[in-house]
Amino acid sequence: MKVKVVTRILEANERIASNNKKLFKEKGIFVINLMSGPGAGKTSLLVRTIELLKPRFRVGVIEGDITGTEDAERIQSTGVPVVQINTGGACHLDANMIEEVLPELPLDELDILFIENVGNLVCPAEFNVGEDIKVMLLSVTEGEDKPLKYPLMFQQSSVLIINKIDLLPYLDLNMEKLKERAKALNRDLHIFEISCKTSEGLQDWINYITESNAKKSIEIQTVG
Repeated sequence: MKVKVVTRILEANERIASNNKKLFKEKGIFVINLMSGPGAGKTSLLVRTIELLKPRFRVGVIEGDITGTEDAERIQSTGVPVVQINTGGACHLDANMIEEVLPELPLDELDILFIENVGNLVCPAEFNVGEDIKVMLLSVTEGEDKPLKYPLMFQQSSVLIINKIDLLPYLDLNMEKLKERAKALNRDLHIFEISCKTSEGLQDWINYITESNAKKSIEIQTVG
């Protein structure tokens, strides 16, 4: 019975995610689902990313947390529209939660929408929300064993961002082993090594978003 219940939940989520995706496509919005464990630096990455994207793109954010509004307030300080979702205990955002808050965003005025998921390396990977890509953020302080412990997150993501590389001189992390393990799970995974503190590697990440957004625009025009 439990398996059937879980299956129904996932199937219902997929239907709503498909509707969300259709809406985003109609509006021409490139949507990024940003996932990580707690403390990896999702909000810091978003703030830096928004600062670099704002001169060229109209950006919006959906902020997911179990409780609190601190991260949304940080995002709001950048001047972009942001909506807070407090799950009240749920360890991930699902498609229904996203659907419910979309009317609160100026969708006709957005080019790129970031969805900052709840800090968790398990559940967020299982629930599509209508995004174009899933992006996983991993801090160097978390170690090179995470692909072995949380394989689904790496398998479902299009991008792995390895953050806080400014701390590498103080750690025993084997970066090559980490990347090899990640690629073993997903050979198409794009990997970026960055530091939000020093800005190292951030431009490569920005270039990737720009190129991916352009590809989606071309696809929409071609289909249309």
